[in-house]
Amino acid sequence: MLVLPATVGISDARDVLRLLKQALVREPADQLVIDAGGLHDFDSSVLAVLLECRRLAQASGRSFAMRSPPSRLSQLARLHGVQELLGLNGEPAAAATPA
Repeated sequence: MLVLPATVGISDARDVLRLLKQALVREPADQLVIDAGGLHDFDSSVLAVLLECRRLAQASGRSFAMRSPPSRLSQLARLHGVQELLGLNGEPAAAATPA
C-alpha cells in the first residue's frame, strides 16, 4: 500500500508522483492500493497524480483502489468527472482489460 502525503499541491505534485512511482516498483501485490487518509491540503493536481498511479498500475497488470479518501477528494473527483476512474463512487476501480 502506498500512502499519500498530507499535502499535494501544484508545487509538489511532480515530487509526490516521483516518490509514488519509486514505491510502486517495490509493491508486490496484484492490486495497487493508495491510502489517502492522511491527505489534508490538496488541489486538483492530486487528481493528476492519482490518475497517473492508476495508469501505471494498469500498465503493470494491477488493479487500482483507494483507501480512506477524504470526502473533499471525492467531491473534487466528481466535479472533474473522474470519480469512477479513481474508484470514488463506492466501488473499486478495476484495471483495464487488455485488448
